Amino acid sequence: MISNQILQSTIEGLKNIARIDLCVCDTDGNMLASTFGDPEITTETIVNFTLSPADSQVVAGFQFFKVFDEHQLEYVMLAKGGSDDVYMVGKIAAFQVQNLLVAYKERFDKDNFVKNLLLDNLLLVDIYNRAKKLHIEISAKRVVYVIETKNEKDVNALETVRSLFTGRVKDFITAVDEKNIIVVREVKPGETQDDLEKTAQVMVDMLNTEAMSQVHVAYGTVVNELKEVSRSYKEAKMALDVGKIFFSNKNVVAYAKLGIGRLIYQLPIPLCRMFIKEIFDGKSPDEFDDETLTTINKFFENSLNVSETSRQLYIHRNTLVYRLDKLQKSTGLDLRVFEDAITFKIALMVVKYMNYMEKN
Repeated sequence: MISNQILQSTIEGLKNIARIDLCVCDTDGNMLASTFGDPEITTETIVNFTLSPADSQVVAGFQFFKVFDEHQLEYVMLAKGGSDDVYMVGKIAAFQVQNLLVAYKERFDKDNFVKNLLLDNLLLVDIYNRAKKLHIEISAKRVVYVIETKNEKDVNALETVRSLFTGRVKDFITAVDEKNIIVVREVKPGETQDDLEKTAQVMVDMLNTEAMSQVHVAYGTVVNELKEVSRSYKEAKMALDVGKIFFSNKNVVAYAKLGIGRLIYQLPIPLCRMFIKEIFDGKSPDEFDDETLTTINKFFENSLNVSETSRQLYIHRNTLVYRLDKLQKSTGLDLRVFEDAITFKIALMVVKYMNYMEKN
């Protein structure tokens, strides 16, 4: 069904052009939109017209029209005015509302199709058949973005995203739950990973500015066919979750850049506990004091470079060496040795993952 606001806007536009009052009612005689006050027509009169075989009729000075959607009666249009053009304008208004019904139905069908496509609810043959019927191209490169909003059912955010993609008729904006907005975007020839990242950043900036909404955006990999869109969606969903654990300072996360975090996210928790117990003998890396953790993180940031790490920490090289020796004695891992450094880095990420899963 078309919203009453759209109906009102449509008939007001026609009135401004033709200077004829219009009213749209449902098949039960309830007024949905009108350019005049009480039309002084009873619901019984409208219902009787719907039951009659006539498509148009003059009753009590009003011109009545039926508005159909695929032979199903949806609305009754009333027109009244002082000129001889009442019939013609009323007929045009009824035709306009009928076109709106077709457009809204197609949009709903496309939205419903895309939702089922994302959720893997369609058989392959259904994907091809329905895509053909809805004039959606099968072989086109696409990528899925998932936008997580702070508030549930954020209508402002949804409308802002739609306005951002106005004119891109081959892109789809929908939602499969109350907190996430999903954009299925066609990728043009020549677009790079950097271009995809920029698009995500534009979404974040625009939503922060215009919708006053703090959001996180994640996106999957580019797929070549419509049937693979669900894979890109699943990747984007995973990137959103993994990003919260390992990249909490980032508003945009790409599945292709998750690195080892993507593997850790799929590990069972009992296996993680076993790994931490074996490496740290019952202790946990998050029990280290802030000074030690800062030293470790900075050492990793500088690719295990002692001189650069000590410079950035504003400490003497020997002080850093002392801290690393102390850490080696307590854990048995020497971060200056590449293999030990990898083990320690993975252990830190595993602990982050475990803590996140326990809280959520």
